[in-house]
Amino acid sequence: MARKEKEQGSDSPGRLKQIGLTYKMARRADRWIGWIISAVGLGTFGVFLAFGFLIGHPIYLGILGFLVALLTTAIVFGRRAERAAFSQMEGQPGAAAAVLENMRRGIVFTPAVAIDRNQNVVHRAVGKCGVVLVGEGNPNRLRTLIAAEKRRMNRVVSDVPVHDLIVGKGEGQVELKKVRSTVMKYPKVLSGPRVTEVNDRLRAMGDLMSNMPLPKGPMPKGMRLPKGNVQRRR
Repeated sequence: MARKEKEQGSDSPGRLKQIGLTYKMARRADRWIGWIISAVGLGTFGVFLAFGFLIGHPIYLGILGFLVALLTTAIVFGRRAERAAFSQMEGQPGAAAAVLENMRRGIVFTPAVAIDRNQNVVHRAVGKCGVVLVGEGNPNRLRTLIAAEKRRMNRVVSDVPVHDLIVGKGEGQVELKKVRSTVMKYPKVLSGPRVTEVNDRLRAMGDLMSNMPLPKGPMPKGMRLPKGNVQRRR
């Protein structure tokens, strides 16, 4: 019993430290975040307290306002911290992979299913919407990679919808912060077991990382790949 209480007590400093680190990270990209969340919290509490005095229940409305202010502040802080994180990740190699990998359950993610010597890369996500191919890099070269990957997948999952998007800020591209919402908006056409079946069939087809004798982890800087598009070993 004492051990359980000790473990529960040790979680709080960890959470507070994590919140502190998140705030410091967010403040580097959003210098107004402290003022904004303070204004939201105090403003919410002030409105409830003023209404409490107006109807003659300042204590009750003050307590309720304090709780609502905490919740509102947490929501605003979370959204602005997420936005700050996306702004720092924007344009960084592997940013889209990080977003897809942290999506909610129901999405099976496979990184770098196709890549060329210029490190234009295509990731794959399989979910209830079907298959989603997400490209990072030069849009023109990515279209070639994505088209080749679609032809390859068509041999084993021709009856499954395949969506594609290219991460970026140009015309016809999807900003990094909107990748998650874009994927979740696709129509859901597959059941859970069907998602697993489709992913297993695609995995059996093989992917770039399993076919190439490369070490796991980030690609070493300056590493050169063979000439031509390294889309797959056929």
